[in-house]
Amino acid sequence: MAYKIGIDVGGTFTDFLLTRDDGSSAIYKVLSTPKDPSIATVQGIEEMARDRGLTAEQFLSEVTTIVHGTTVTTNATLTYSGARTGLLTTRGLRDALEMRRGIREEQYNNRYPNARPVIERRLRLPVDERLGAQGEVITPLDEGSVRAAVEVLRAEGVEAVAVCFMNAYANPAHEARAAELVRELLPGAFVSVSTEVVPAIRLYDRVSTTALNAYVGPVLRRYLESLTRKLADLHYRGVLLIMASNGGVIAPEVAMDRPATTLLSGPAGGPVAGLAFSRGQGYADCITCDMGGTSFDVALVKDGKPLTTTEGDINRLRISLPMLDVVTIGAGGGSIGWIDEGGLLRMGPQSAGADPGPACYGRGGTRPTCTDADLLLGYLDPAFFAGGRIPLDVDAARRAVDEHVAGPLGLDVDAAAAGMYEVINVSMAAAVREIAVNNGYDPRDFPLVTAGGAGPNHACQIALELGIPVILVPRESSIFCAAGMLRSDLKHDFVRTYPTRLDGIDPDRFRALCREMRDQGLALLADEGIPADRVTVGLTLDLRYLRQYHEVGIEVSWDEAEACDPAAIAAKFHPQHDALYGYSLEDKGTPVELMNIRLTAIGRTDKPSLVPEPRAGEDPSPARKGVRRAYLPGERAFADVVVYDGMALRHGNRFDGPAVIEQVNTTTFVTPEFSVVVDPYGTYTLYRKEREDEILGRVLG
Repeated sequence: MAYKIGIDVGGTFTDFLLTRDDGSSAIYKVLSTPKDPSIATVQGIEEMARDRGLTAEQFLSEVTTIVHGTTVTTNATLTYSGARTGLLTTRGLRDALEMRRGIREEQYNNRYPNARPVIERRLRLPVDERLGAQGEVITPLDEGSVRAAVEVLRAEGVEAVAVCFMNAYANPAHEARAAELVRELLPGAFVSVSTEVVPAIRLYDRVSTTALNAYVGPVLRRYLESLTRKLADLHYRGVLLIMASNGGVIAPEVAMDRPATTLLSGPAGGPVAGLAFSRGQGYADCITCDMGGTSFDVALVKDGKPLTTTEGDINRLRISLPMLDVVTIGAGGGSIGWIDEGGLLRMGPQSAGADPGPACYGRGGTRPTCTDADLLLGYLDPAFFAGGRIPLDVDAARRAVDEHVAGPLGLDVDAAAAGMYEVINVSMAAAVREIAVNNGYDPRDFPLVTAGGAGPNHACQIALELGIPVILVPRESSIFCAAGMLRSDLKHDFVRTYPTRLDGIDPDRFRALCREMRDQGLALLADEGIPADRVTVGLTLDLRYLRQYHEVGIEVSWDEAEACDPAAIAAKFHPQHDALYGYSLEDKGTPVELMNIRLTAIGRTDKPSLVPEPRAGEDPSPARKGVRRAYLPGERAFADVVVYDGMALRHGNRFDGPAVIEQVNTTTFVTPEFSVVVDPYGTYTLYRKEREDEILGRVLG
């Protein structure tokens, strides 16, 4: 029997999805080990092996593929614990990392501090060279200035060097030679070159991305070398793939060469999984939300494709690589409740994490968290959390809420816990609204696919806040991103800048740039063992009205690119601009401008299938576990609520809220406004009564 494993390292838990080639699967969670995440990875593998009566070595001999999402680079950036990094840049531009695009993030707040660059100013060194906008040499590269700068960086003990020159996207020669000198003079340093990382227009975006790539490079390399060494010690001979921020997977060697591609890789598996489970009911669109221990991640899938962006930010620092458009806020099960200076209750972004964890974990935590509130409100069973492996201390949770929230606000503990629950729900609903509205969509038009160990306990209140009538909770919700990782394809992104008006485009140059990127992508996938018949390419053009500030990404087919018809391309741009910004200038004859050509090369992988269950009838009583007291937000009161064993519910089972559905790794709280039906794949479908006929038609046929 062959196995595949998806692994998602989170702030509190490391999640595992184990699948077999017969379609069956198993879920595992272990507490994360922040000092070395590979320790938790090996612990999870050892637990899977023990459950099968095997040693870790014997078990891994039957594993063909491991897909791993890592937060190593993300955490290094958030905590400023990356490598000591230097920057070589064109003289006069050393402050570009702080000047950014020259736009204040909070326009009317003159006390708002600037984002802290990952490279301190004294390690940002000027080089004498200058290129024009078309790549023409204005000032030749002074190799002596490069050597002098490298000697300074050597004396400062840098581990990584970023190289980013003005207008290098139009001519990489100066950067290439400077990088060659750096590698010669600092042979052990990680070197990040802007024209290799993101050869696109806009200096701040390019220098920030290049700097981040250098900053996290040594950190990711050490981690992946440690992980591969541990797997080699266990005689693993299968394929190891790393989840990338664009929703695809890449080889470890590619990840170590382009570490910035993993900066937001953890949440990237969520939309892929959401699409798989929503397609099981015939949906091509969905909004996914994943509430883990530390963060809440939201993404939107439209017409079978997760939305992407090339203007992402991490810790307020620009990362200009293609990535899934994921809104992340500090709202998770470990988010701490606190009272601000104005006397208002807040939840997060501070988190208790895995160590010490929420107060109820009994590991030394004393601050009240979302998990503590959920426990006091009756949504969690203190004897069944993590299947009973982590017994929860109700008294400790009550003391924490009383001391830090109830007492300062003059409330009883139950009211304070209810307030914590409500505040974090409103914050998460705002994140869901943001991902939809900012992209021109109404959240009510999408099913809400809810995941994470904590997410299903909050899904109904998020949906009620936004008027969303349908919620899907997959059985695999607690390891959602790990499930998505096993369903991801190999994916590589390329970009070429070609600033020109569409009506003045040079078709031969345009086609040549497209073919150059296609050939580069095909070669890379061939090196990764992907046969040609499993490769596809996608093209996106960054277009804008002449001299506008922001571009709109417009997808075009390969045939449309070969035809290079400016009028046909513009006809696709105008309605998309109208959808995003509320207006179109088509009738005014405003010229359309091309800025970048982007290509994605995709190598399709074998994916675990969703295995349908036979229909079992409507009666859920065989799964009934009992009744317990839980808080009903709509009534602002406690009531007796039926508790169901989620793993015992079967296809076709139906019941009305209020109810609690318990699994080993997650709990779903169903409010009275929703009813539930189980689909053929074990997904709990929560729906408002007015949608009953439609939902039952989808689920039951």
